[in-house]
Amino acid sequence: MSCPRYAPLIAVALVTSCGLPKDPERTSEHLAATHELRVGFTGNPPWTSAAKAEPSGIEPDIVRRFAAQQGVHVAWVGGSETQLVKSLKEHQLDLVIGGFDKTTQWSSTAGITQPFAKDADGKKHVFLTSPGENRFILKLDRFLTDQMRSSAGQS
Repeated sequence: MSCPRYAPLIAVALVTSCGLPKDPERTSEHLAATHELRVGFTGNPPWTSAAKAEPSGIEPDIVRRFAAQQGVHVAWVGGSETQLVKSLKEHQLDLVIGGFDKTTQWSSTAGITQPFAKDADGKKHVFLTSPGENRFILKLDRFLTDQMRSSAGQS
């Protein structure tokens, strides 16, 4: 039983889906070309401590591991949540960290990753990304999933 009638449709679907998901603002291409991950941070210990030019804490450590896996270095930018989210919208940053939970007020303005950790209050933590940069978000989500699996195995 053959399906010659559907063969052209299947071929078109396969060809057009090869480039999915996409980054309309080319975040993934920017990372590949510049080898730089632009990360904004705001203080929210223990998730992110902004006491120095380079942040410390749980989230900066995760970001550093992601950057190492991608073969890029991190360019850190400190600021307020409002400033950093504005920079995300303008595609001046690729990622913002600062102890954001899944119900953050910024979820309607910025892209958010899948939750990667839960705090003592049961809040699920996420990173903020440039909206619509689906290829980048997928890559980051896969990394975060692997991180959660490996940390669960260490418990």
